[in-house]
Amino acid sequence: MNYEIVELKEKTIVGFAARTGNEDPQMGAIIGDLWKKLYTPENTEKIHSRVNTYAIGLYSDYDDAGYQVTAGFEVSDAGNADGLAVKTIPAGKYAKFSVHGDMVEAVANSWKEIWETPLERTYTGDFEEYLSNEDIDIYIAIK
Repeated sequence: MNYEIVELKEKTIVGFAARTGNEDPQMGAIIGDLWKKLYTPENTEKIHSRVNTYAIGLYSDYDDAGYQVTAGFEVSDAGNADGLAVKTIPAGKYAKFSVHGDMVEAVANSWKEIWETPLERTYTGDFEEYLSNEDIDIYIAIK
């Protein structure tokens, strides 16, 4: 799978979060529930100061048991987060994978390939940025 190396500035994400891991039999349901929660009209309206319309799925706080997943939007000011999860995507170097296709199937298949790609990962924050229903960029934090 092809990718490019990019430098990103820090991003602040506001949304809904939960802990899971690749070995968790409920992983798909947990992540799916976060997206359902994000896209209810009352919850979408709670997220103010959005930088753009792109939804972000952030994987952070990695440990031996798994990671935290946050489904949200990038914001310019998290001051009005009102009980929502606030996470920071650190500035740094990322491997950017551009994916086109069904947002569930294409992303799942891309992650399988990414896990097999030899990258010097930092595990500081990897994320998916949903540009449209069929165009997704996946960013993997690297050294």
